[in-house]
Amino acid sequence: MAKIIPFKAVRPTRDKVSLVASRSYQSYTHEQLESRLRDNPFSFLHIINPGYKFDKIISGKERYQLVKNRYLEFKEASIFKQDQKPCYYVYKIIDREGQEFNGLIAAASVLDYKNNVIKKHEDTISSKEITFKNYLKTVGFNAEPVLLTYPKNKSIEQIISKAQKERAEFEFTTTYRDTHYLWLINESEDLNEIEIAFKNIDTLYIADGHHRSASSQLLCEDLKQENKNHQGDENYNYFMSFLICEDELKIHEFNRLVKELNGLSKEEFLIKLDTVFRIENRGELPYKPSKQHHFSMYLDGEFYSLYLRRTDFEFKTALDTLDAQILYKTILKPILGIIDLRNDDRIDYLSGKKDMVYLKSKVDSNEFKVGFGMLPATIEQMKQIADEGLKMPPKSTYIEPKLRSGVAIYEF
Repeated sequence: MAKIIPFKAVRPTRDKVSLVASRSYQSYTHEQLESRLRDNPFSFLHIINPGYKFDKIISGKERYQLVKNRYLEFKEASIFKQDQKPCYYVYKIIDREGQEFNGLIAAASVLDYKNNVIKKHEDTISSKEITFKNYLKTVGFNAEPVLLTYPKNKSIEQIISKAQKERAEFEFTTTYRDTHYLWLINESEDLNEIEIAFKNIDTLYIADGHHRSASSQLLCEDLKQENKNHQGDENYNYFMSFLICEDELKIHEFNRLVKELNGLSKEEFLIKLDTVFRIENRGELPYKPSKQHHFSMYLDGEFYSLYLRRTDFEFKTALDTLDAQILYKTILKPILGIIDLRNDDRIDYLSGKKDMVYLKSKVDSNEFKVGFGMLPATIEQMKQIADEGLKMPPKSTYIEPKLRSGVAIYEF
């Protein structure tokens, strides 16, 4: 039984939302970031990059406090205003390819996360959890929701459809040609209907935002200890989420790039691969696998197809069927000596949104020695791995939609 609640979001005014909304700042190049900070005084990037005002790179606790200061300045200037009544927020994105994503922004329960009602499929890094918890504790808000998914549900579908018949509170198109819409739901009858609909859902799954969820739990534990009058309904007992039906998720793979062959020559490397894979040389034309458990490889100016020899690999768990795990268990760890996928600087990851031509260019530039391509995981694999209490290797999935920061903000 999942618990989600409405909340009073802090939002940009309608006339400024398109100027405020930003992608995650890590997704910008240095030049793009500089341009937006220079030319757009309303960008949310000014809040999360407060050092720009002082022409200085600022980190740690000093940065956290300045983020809070910039946020308060945006509120004082009435760029941001807080809703007077708790709301659920229907959010819709139509991307440049015409795909639609429809869901609800709401506050999800930390207790549900702790009790595995909200299930995980990726490992987190403790140091990152603590760093982000300390950040949240200082700034007092979260501007980027965790992406949660649920099975197809007719009641929720009807609620979203009903809201979308009204004029949207926000409608704006980004320079990426994605169009974003937001509607408010704040009538008590509708709020109750949504809460009941989610109570009838046994499990939610994290699609994106494992570190944000884990950090929210740590934050809750801290603030609970510090609050002598803790009741359990304080804002810190929840975290902002975007809940979307699993049918509407778009899952991309993360391809792998490796800087060297662990001391092996090209011929020695291919011979070792031959024990686990049937190898075919595909020549210079880009090649992408067409089936699960098949891989593409680009090495020394040529593409290869790698077909897993089933007799040498046994599927015992849902994790064993995941291509990212197969690649790790058969090539990256035993042949290339890459054990720590998170911290080994010999490996890098390339979103499947970038095609095999781009992967080829990264190898041809001599930045990397070899590249591996695969098909994306499925939602069924992701759920089964979470249900079995297992964890995917890092960078196993790149999941859309990606919401813009600063459109709806959750305060603790």
